[in-house]
Amino acid sequence: MSLKVVLVVEDSPLILMNALDMVEAGGFEGVGAGNADEAIAILEVRTDIRLVFTDVEMPGTLDGVKLAHYIRNRWPPIHLIVVSGRVIEGESLLPTGSRFFSKPYDNDTLVKEMARMLAIIDAAEPGQ
Repeated sequence: MSLKVVLVVEDSPLILMNALDMVEAGGFEGVGAGNADEAIAILEVRTDIRLVFTDVEMPGTLDGVKLAHYIRNRWPPIHLIVVSGRVIEGESLLPTGSRFFSKPYDNDTLVKEMARMLAIIDAAEPGQ
């Protein structure tokens, strides 16, 4: 069985590195992107990404909330976790099925949520 792949989208290189370490320590394969445009380019060529973990505030054409909606519309099966150091106007702004966590987040809680979301994929995919 191959590792589940998590795309981490974060513009701060240090936070991105820490988040990728957290993802990999949780038993997943981590792929990093510095902004939404990089994330979309990666999603267009990698069909193995099952979860996107994104910050809200990023430079570029899309912030994390807009990226989450874009992903939900283009790649509906991909699970979404959105984090921010600022309060967003409730999870109602996020696509259905997304989870929001405030920064600083607890790594263990986040990894457990990733595992829960990815277990749903395992249950839905025959032969896994």
